[in-house]
Amino acid sequence: MKTITISTKARTDFINITSEVQNYVRDEQIITGVITIFIPHTTAAVTINENADPDVLRDMSDTLDKMVPWQNNYAHYEGNSAAHVKSSMYGVSLQVIVENGILQLGTWQGIYFCEFDGPRNRKAFIK
Repeated sequence: MKTITISTKARTDFINITSEVQNYVRDEQIITGVITIFIPHTTAAVTINENADPDVLRDMSDTLDKMVPWQNNYAHYEGNSAAHVKSSMYGVSLQVIVENGILQLGTWQGIYFCEFDGPRNRKAFIK
């Protein structure tokens, strides 16, 4: 297993971690299999989405804020219920197929760590 550390810069931040995951596959000499990425935080997540146009990430962030606003009479005393909801919507783990030592992602796909309660220092586990 590998732990990567991620420093986020904003309340909502999408960090491309594709290269770190591919490096793990290379370093562990994984030829065929499935990689799991797990986020051990309740206000963060992981997703696969477009890695070519940064406007997609902005659109995702803007849409999430409309769907799950920060101010909404939440009961949670820490004031970050929106981040918990967003994390649950996206999910804290995903799997990617590896074939011939290469992540089997589509042409425009990348793996993103999703921050919903930043900025913070976070972790992601890869196995």
